[in-house]
Amino acid sequence: MTDAPLLSIKGASKRFGAITALENVSLEVGAGEFFALLGPSGCGKTTLMRLVAGFETADAGRVEIEGADMSGAPPHRRPVNLMFQSYALFPHLGVFDNIAFGLRQQGKTKSEIAARVAELLQIVRLEGVETRRPDQLSGGQRQRVALARALAPGPRLLLLDEPLGALDRQLREETQFQIKEIQRKLKTSFVVVTHDQDEALAMADRIAVMRAGRIEQIGASADVYESPATRFVASFIGQMNFLAGHIESGEFVGPLGRVPAGDSGLGDGAKAVLALRPERIAIAPATENGAGVDGVVEDVAFRGERTYFRLRLPGGETLRVSRGAIGGASFAIGDAARISIAPAAARFFASE
Repeated sequence: MTDAPLLSIKGASKRFGAITALENVSLEVGAGEFFALLGPSGCGKTTLMRLVAGFETADAGRVEIEGADMSGAPPHRRPVNLMFQSYALFPHLGVFDNIAFGLRQQGKTKSEIAARVAELLQIVRLEGVETRRPDQLSGGQRQRVALARALAPGPRLLLLDEPLGALDRQLREETQFQIKEIQRKLKTSFVVVTHDQDEALAMADRIAVMRAGRIEQIGASADVYESPATRFVASFIGQMNFLAGHIESGEFVGPLGRVPAGDSGLGDGAKAVLALRPERIAIAPATENGAGVDGVVEDVAFRGERTYFRLRLPGGETLRVSRGAIGGASFAIGDAARISIAPAAARFFASE
């Protein structure tokens, strides 16, 4: 992100009656950045998006775009556009006229409109369908028409509200790459609002994880995944194992024995939780030599690119383990298995 952010939100708070939707939220989005607001339903991400778009007014704090305070500026006076989850295409208009709508509102000439629509049709790979109405398009095509229409007026910032929610899984994954490619070509800043962790991780340069109107963590996608700042972030993004124990002489003592606690910040005697990603746990037959903890395989699930195991530890705890589908020993339900971890794979949090 550049030193001068495109979007700056400073201490934004918003209440609806007795409900606090946002509380002292601050963040920045850089020019040309793909940013994600991620969190469960009701966490405040949609309210924050509406503040930026101008559909809501903050009770406190401010929204700045390119250094200009947007307080009091109506939506049509902001260099922002919004792509709705429902797409909201005009059913009686063809693809060309849907995309051209905002350009006509700007007073562009016919030649300017034709050139801009042609450019966008090429970018979203929809050449040749200009006259089709929305009901004559596939779900993926409608999604790309809505994206092109939102981009047509040339906004500095595009807000996308759950943009892939209406698509099936395979099409959603394909469209993620298309949206990223379009964003890179146009160098427009995108802010996507989503509750889908995989969607945020796949598309965004940085993620803000929200909970109950507050931001729990902001960081690069890989950093948020690998180094969650709070237990909520650890549990919300990806799969995670949590094992209870305590800190003793700088080590976590629990179901996996003694694990160095590093710079966890937890003192001796503190009750703690060890967090482990399933893919960071090594699994081998219990008959093999080597350090580790033995358990019993309770379930095996093959899911194409990965195989997932559920392992019962001697103390009764259940551990989820995953590995690439190719290579490694095979296991059946009831087999004894030995698991081990590298200290760097562990994250530690104070017990709640």
